[in-house]
Amino acid sequence: MSLDLAALRAAHDRIRPHIKRTPVATRAALDAARGARLFFKCENLQAAGAFKARGACNAVFSLTDAEAAGGVVTHSSGNHAAALARAAQLRGITAHIVMPESAPPSKVRNVESYGGKITYCANSLDAREAACAEIAARTGAALIHPFDDLRVMAGQGTAALELMEEVPDLEIILCPVGGGGLLCGTAVAAKALRPGIRVIGVEPALADDVAQSFHTGRRVTIPTPATVADGLRTNSTGEKNLPLIRRHVDDIVTVSEDGIKAATRELCAGLGMVIEPSSAVPYAALLENKFPYAGKKLGLILTGGNVDLASLPWMKP
Repeated sequence: MSLDLAALRAAHDRIRPHIKRTPVATRAALDAARGARLFFKCENLQAAGAFKARGACNAVFSLTDAEAAGGVVTHSSGNHAAALARAAQLRGITAHIVMPESAPPSKVRNVESYGGKITYCANSLDAREAACAEIAARTGAALIHPFDDLRVMAGQGTAALELMEEVPDLEIILCPVGGGGLLCGTAVAAKALRPGIRVIGVEPALADDVAQSFHTGRRVTIPTPATVADGLRTNSTGEKNLPLIRRHVDDIVTVSEDGIKAATRELCAGLGMVIEPSSAVPYAALLENKFPYAGKKLGLILTGGNVDLASLPWMKP
């Protein structure tokens, strides 16, 4: 398949029975504080608590019966894991989930609540991939990569389709970047519907593998990042992701840990809802003035809300 508007629309039709159409929130006080019109796509209210439900459902329900017979397997620190476990449960197949030993307890519980079979591994990409390969070989499970999968990207892009149906004259879309699955789907959707729109990825400075890859034109691998935005702790973008990002995305900027913490607190208070630090990364780019945006209409994707309240950034010493 190719990642284009037709693929995104097909994905939307496929997953519609299995996801929520999340609201687009606005707050006058946040607009005034930033001097722009801000439209927040609330994927923190999505099924399983994150946008990942979209890509997981599209991938799982795209499988033929023969492909699905052995179940599915993936590696993930949390949100994709829970989303895949849920999608597999909906289809009546087994989900094998490889999680790093450092995965947040709230996200482990989320996976368990959907019947996912968890295998723990060391906190490295090599360990994750090795565990996935062993499970796939032993069980016949189909690998559903968290981001380096066109079916997943197409599903993730449906959030941007919905956002732009509600706010068709957006001038900029801001999207958090981990591995790049959401960014790819978002950029393809946005550029197809409004060619003049700017799509900007935002990444923690401590996890800037995609930013480095975007600016150098080659995939860069970094050590496991220590950012508070645990959903964005990827080491490298995917082989399929980088060409799409370089083709459709206008820029990728990075933000500081202090900026992410401040943005998380400001949005939790300003929107009256709990979001993960990963969700606040795009807003941090506004706080740190990473690009000109005064007077513009901006869409920001709030990617998830799966977080232990006691572990929110300002609760730590």
